[in-house]
Amino acid sequence: MKIGYARVSTKDQNLSLQIEALNKAGCSRIYDDKTSGTRRDRTGLSLALEVLREDDSLVVWKLDRLGRSVKQLIELFNQIETRKCHFISLTDNIDTSTTAGRFFFHVMASLAEMERELIAERTKAGLEVARQRGRIGGRRRQMTDSKIESAKKLLVEGIPAKEVAENLGVSVPTLYRWVPASSRD
Repeated sequence: MKIGYARVSTKDQNLSLQIEALNKAGCSRIYDDKTSGTRRDRTGLSLALEVLREDDSLVVWKLDRLGRSVKQLIELFNQIETRKCHFISLTDNIDTSTTAGRFFFHVMASLAEMERELIAERTKAGLEVARQRGRIGGRRRQMTDSKIESAKKLLVEGIPAKEVAENLGVSVPTLYRWVPASSRD
């Protein structure tokens, strides 16, 4: 029997592509998670591993859906192998029921981890270059200097904070964060 497992990292991402591929591959059951691959407590994966019986195969759309580090992938592979089951990755063409498939699994696990580390390095380098050019991460300030001055004047004139915040398009807590009580006198 083939047991499918699908995973996306965020709730905004969609599982449909993976689930469709797992159905086409002949999976009789499919379990899924919407969480990071680095998390160990994945309910869908735990259930998929729980239902595996001897000679069954755990099927994923792509190797990185199973785990993010070589160590984690090897541990999962060993759990599967201990139960005398197999592992299949559809897009990576891995099938551990063969000797070549087991070898290829280890090679692909190493490449997947390397790719993840390279992405992290490139992201850090890009952020550093942006910082050197004076760009600061995060979202833009809602309260510009002119809004802060306007808010101070309106508050001094006795206009309620809620009304001032509405006029400036910010929340009352944001208004108070940028115009502390001491500067409203």
